[in-house]
Amino acid sequence: MPVYEYICNSCSQHFDMMRPMSQSDAPIACIKCNSDSTKRMLSRFYASSEGRAIATKSCSCSGGCGGSCGSCGSNHN
Repeated sequence: MPVYEYICNSCSQHFDMMRPMSQSDAPIACIKCNSDSTKRMLSRFYASSEGRAIATKSCSCSGGCGGSCGSCGSNHN
């Protein structure tokens, strides 16, 4: 079950809640003031791949190469 981040519009409390995806935007009470005036926040996340960078630069050749181009053999990182 995913964890979602929320913010209370009444008291500005940030809190996390584990909920089914089908209920991610359903009203939820604030854990501090119990107000139903809350909204789901856009969450940040981190990803790694065996120590290699995942975010890559654009490729000037055929594009979409992810930084290591199979078509021209270049490593654009």
